[in-house]
Amino acid sequence: MHSKRERLILLHRAPEMTRPLMRRLLECDPQLESPFDLSPEKFSHQFHIPLKRSAAIVRFIQDPYIMKKLDKKSMDFHCLTLWDQGYPPLLKMIPDPPYVLYAIGDLSLFQNPLSLSVVGTRSPSKFAYPPLKKILSPLIHAGFTIVSGMAEGIDQCAHRLAIDGNGKTIAVLGSGFHHIYPRNDIALYQHMARHQLVISEYPPERPPRKFQFPERNRIISGLTPATFVVEARLKSGSLITVDQALEQGKDVFAMPGLAGLETSEGCHKMINDGATLVHTHEDILEGWVGKI
Repeated sequence: MHSKRERLILLHRAPEMTRPLMRRLLECDPQLESPFDLSPEKFSHQFHIPLKRSAAIVRFIQDPYIMKKLDKKSMDFHCLTLWDQGYPPLLKMIPDPPYVLYAIGDLSLFQNPLSLSVVGTRSPSKFAYPPLKKILSPLIHAGFTIVSGMAEGIDQCAHRLAIDGNGKTIAVLGSGFHHIYPRNDIALYQHMARHQLVISEYPPERPPRKFQFPERNRIISGLTPATFVVEARLKSGSLITVDQALEQGKDVFAMPGLAGLETSEGCHKMINDGATLVHTHEDILEGWVGKI
């Protein structure tokens, strides 16, 4: 019989598994034993899902050789469950932490008390990079780990600044490791996998899907005590991350931009709503006084 941890990983890796279904499974059976004894028909009836979907899940988890197959596929990455000691402590405290995290790279980066999430538009203006560098570089040199989503634009700029400054950075993907997205800078992913840390809550086989990126954003904000936004439109993924950060009780910082730019509107609204305006790195550092 598989351990509780193994049962969680098997269910998480199963095709057609989703966060809401996993939550229902845990609510009905915290030990996750019953799914391994159910027929597809009973699984479908008990959890109110289509028979085709339940059949795919049951066929996967009840395969007698499945653990050996997964062990062979899992040699290139770490697998952390919510119950594991190495699971990132700050992430465990958010309202809906991932049940399983897949990671490639240096897991010790999870333990740094100095960390900052950095998000922003995929198409920054020419005015964004100089102040971003001026603000982040001293923080990187001070030992901050920079967390972002490896998207084009501000995310990749933040990762690059950390790497170029001999600092530490974590990328949170919205897809599995076999389907890196975006693909505009695979070299950045490869470097981070070797020397930094790349994580995802999605099994390696999971391709990118639109709804996964807003889900991913709660992890970006959840890994750190604060989120820093650099250029964001009023309706953007960056503001979704801000909403997640506020729900998690995290600090929110915003860099003001030029008036009239669409990419400035989101940050200006955040500042009007109470986010801390950032002129220099010291505005962010002040948020850590007394916390470390």
